[in-house]
Amino acid sequence: MAEGNAEEQFEIFTERGERLGTAPRSRVHAEGLWHKSAQVFLFDSQGRLYLQRRTASKDVCPGLWDQSAAEHLTPGETYLDGALRGLAEELGVPHIPLTPLGEPFAGRLDQEALGVHDYELQQAFTGTWDGPIQIDPEEVAEVRAVPAVELANWLRTAPQDFTPWFLRDVVRCGILPAGFREPGNAPA
Repeated sequence: MAEGNAEEQFEIFTERGERLGTAPRSRVHAEGLWHKSAQVFLFDSQGRLYLQRRTASKDVCPGLWDQSAAEHLTPGETYLDGALRGLAEELGVPHIPLTPLGEPFAGRLDQEALGVHDYELQQAFTGTWDGPIQIDPEEVAEVRAVPAVELANWLRTAPQDFTPWFLRDVVRCGILPAGFREPGNAPA
């Protein structure tokens, strides 16, 4: 989050992950510059996935359902540190053990109508938490803990309720049971 009038700075990279320098968030998203992010799929001990609904004030995919937490990395931050920071800032979840889901992945989302080209080197993680959730109302509108079967049905009947990257990553990261078919509007 930016402080005062200073715009948030992201490290920028080549698609292969070679560091190029830094750039302001607005330029990164306007020009499609590669930057890093971390996503977390957080479960409770009953196997329900915590989903967050993005606030209406978000510049990308406002009001849609998404992973439990997601963060752009700050300069020099590791994927794991960004994931832990995201859980703490967005959901009030303290430092917990997280497991990476595969290797970092290059993902793109172009929203021409908004002038947004979100090109991210992403690392997804999973973890378990049964404690209280305390949302940051500037970032998160609400949180739900959803069983896998209910999530699969919801995705089949209303994929428009979810961010495009959630639609892609819920399949790519193996969150849903075998046999689930990915909806057709997920990004590259």
